[in-house]
Amino acid sequence: MTNINFIQSQVNATPKSISATLQLLSEDCTIPFISRYRKDQTGNLDEVVIEQIAKLSKQYDEIVKRKESILKTIEEQGQLSPELKAKIEKSFDLQEIEDLYLPYKKKKKTKADIAREKGLEPLAKIIMAQGKEDIDFISSNYLNKNVKNEDEALQGARDIVAEWINENIYIRKNLRRLFQRKAIITTKVSKTKKEEEGAQKFSQYFDWAEPISKAPSHRLLAMLRAEAEGFVKLNVEIEKEEALYFIEENVITNRNSDAKPHLELAIKDSYKRLLEPAISNETLQEFKAKADQKAIEVFAGNLSQLLLAPPLGEKRILAIDPGYRSGCKIVCLDEKGDLLYNETIYPHQPQNETAMAMKKIKSMVNAYNIEAISIGNGTASRETEFFIKKIAFDKAVQVFVVSEAGASVYSASKIARDEFPKYDVTVRGSVSIGRRLSDPLAELVKIDAKSIGVGQYQHDVDQTKLKDELDTVVVRCVNSVGININTASKSLLSYVSGIGEKMAENIVAYRSENGPFEDRKQIKKVPRLGEKAYQQAAAFVRIHNGKNPLDNSAVHPEAYGIVEKMAKDLKISVNELIANKEKIAVIQPEKYINETIGILGIKDILKELVKPGLDPRKAAKVFEFDPNVKSIKDVRTGMIVPGIVNNITAFGCFVDIGVKESGLVHISQLKAGFVSDVNEVVKLHQHVQVKVVEVDEDRKRIQLTMIL
Repeated sequence: MTNINFIQSQVNATPKSISATLQLLSEDCTIPFISRYRKDQTGNLDEVVIEQIAKLSKQYDEIVKRKESILKTIEEQGQLSPELKAKIEKSFDLQEIEDLYLPYKKKKKTKADIAREKGLEPLAKIIMAQGKEDIDFISSNYLNKNVKNEDEALQGARDIVAEWINENIYIRKNLRRLFQRKAIITTKVSKTKKEEEGAQKFSQYFDWAEPISKAPSHRLLAMLRAEAEGFVKLNVEIEKEEALYFIEENVITNRNSDAKPHLELAIKDSYKRLLEPAISNETLQEFKAKADQKAIEVFAGNLSQLLLAPPLGEKRILAIDPGYRSGCKIVCLDEKGDLLYNETIYPHQPQNETAMAMKKIKSMVNAYNIEAISIGNGTASRETEFFIKKIAFDKAVQVFVVSEAGASVYSASKIARDEFPKYDVTVRGSVSIGRRLSDPLAELVKIDAKSIGVGQYQHDVDQTKLKDELDTVVVRCVNSVGININTASKSLLSYVSGIGEKMAENIVAYRSENGPFEDRKQIKKVPRLGEKAYQQAAAFVRIHNGKNPLDNSAVHPEAYGIVEKMAKDLKISVNELIANKEKIAVIQPEKYINETIGILGIKDILKELVKPGLDPRKAAKVFEFDPNVKSIKDVRTGMIVPGIVNNITAFGCFVDIGVKESGLVHISQLKAGFVSDVNEVVKLHQHVQVKVVEVDEDRKRIQLTMIL
């Protein structure tokens, strides 16, 4: 099987498209570049499919490498038969390959190994042959200084048979299927931990049982966490009798043979000691991997929505990190997000310096020409919002409440220290709250995605896969929006196609030394930024008010000549062509195809020319919470309130209704009828109306419904 056959069996793409994609990837082209600027070569494959192709290509290479290693090991043992070699070479099922390798795999000395050393393998073969021999009588022929009696000889032979049964590929494969279809996962509470602090959150799993194939991803991950923390013991098993019956049907061929009772004992031993523990663990790991993937997909989807949240844009912002005793930390930012001023006010308990705080806020709004106020949604958020809305400003000022998840992580990071070496963590945190209103994408890329607070059991899943997926999401979002190369931070630049962390440093250093970039060609002057990096990155960076108007668009520099020819044919300038719908509408795309850019690429250029540099994100909107709901004590069953979706999981969504505790809308309460995917109904930051179903003040839980 070739790599293209392997990939095609798992993705919806033609061999030609897969081959072209692999070729581009081998030439160090990035996924954003391929999906946007090489559509004609790939047959218009999107980023998701290209990512799958890249992953499957890597998986194929890993399988080939593993097979080569296994073949070499078996050959060195002198046991590689042509038949075995052919089976391994033909298979691309890693589990099957490992099963084929199992008898030759180096392992600790087993009971079967000890029996072989005692010379009992011939007796084991006689038992397996199930002939007419008197097994008890024959066993006496195998007594020696290491085998003292017939019982010991027969036990040793059965140990060897048990290992053979364990290594039987057909038996293992079909037992796996039985486990996948019928295994029950059970949990039992650890009596010594039952009364410990934290045990209550796992009380649902103190005595739980369900088919593992039916367990939702979040529930399986919760059980595994409960086990990891020692609160429960977990088991995955099928009906023992069914498993033994299946094995017997495939091992015992002569039920009248004297070998039958010995085979029955060997089968029971093999299942209990070898097969059941191994396949039970394999099954759990397989379903854990699926649960991980589901949780990672949920997290990735949430992160994408969060990064692409509506930006307010380049506005002067006053940002507040609310607090009681320690006060509210205030910063004033200019249009570029640079810090102009910072101060602390104390409008709440215990100081209650409300009048003075109001006077200071109003003064700052006027002095720094503030256009919007960004309030963090943590402690004292609602009180601060009410306080701000009581101020009689001299002009209209928009007030937003934004998520401050991850702001404290950013404020203590090296990135924040480098940006604001003279300020403490409280000031840096407030700056983050302000900047994430102006441009969520630019600010959130500075924070470890796992700290942003939009995941589901993110610390329990495969961390390498999680990081890879989240990095992919960030790259996809950054490049779908495009960035201003003259204002972008090093963190933001590092996610641009073809750039990376070191090159981002070089760009920032060059910008600091030489001033803003005036055109895209100038990017080539950045130290160590070669032609390949320029090709991959150029169209994803924007230069506002530059020499060439196309530099502020998603048109790739390699297509500038095409645009210039279009303008020339229409007898107008490029400036006159841009955003001129009437002129663009009469252009015939077929006339401008060349060796690099085909019809799909030309059509993309025309779309871009209609609305050059258009930000795909919507504009930020002010949201108003119910003014009568300030804490969980104000929440009553039956009341209908506005809210903002602030997290999405596989089992529902969490909604911020203006109190510290977010309420849960279970998937069954999103709308009337069956819902298979929460994202079909709601998106992160969506404004919704919810009805309170239940309030548990002691456990700080609020149950909501969107079925009004």
